[in-house]
Amino acid sequence: MGWLARALAGPILWSGLFSLVYALHGAGCNLGWTDQPFLFTDLHHAAMWAVWLAGLALHLMLVVILPTGTGRARRVIVAGSWIGLVASAFTLFPVIATSTCI
Repeated sequence: MGWLARALAGPILWSGLFSLVYALHGAGCNLGWTDQPFLFTDLHHAAMWAVWLAGLALHLMLVVILPTGTGRARRVIVAGSWIGLVASAFTLFPVIATSTCI
C-alpha cells in the first residue's frame, strides 16, 4: 500500500462509518428498533453504539499500524489517521447519544 493510500485510510474509514451509522439510524427508526429493548437500552441505540465503537477500534488500529516510513510521508500518514479518528469520534457521537425517531 502506497503512502497516499495509507494517508487516506483514516478519512475513508470515517466516511464509511458515517454512512453506516446514518443508515442504521434510518433503518432502526423505520423498523421500530426503538421499541425493542436490548440490555440497558433499545436495539436501535445498541446497534449504532456497536458500529461506532467498532469503527473507533479500527481507527485506533490505523493509528498504530499505518505510520511507517520517514519524513513528510510519515507525517501525512499520521495526520490522516488521527483526522479520521477525531472526525469519527466527534461527528458521530451526537447522532448516537441523542438520536430520536420522529
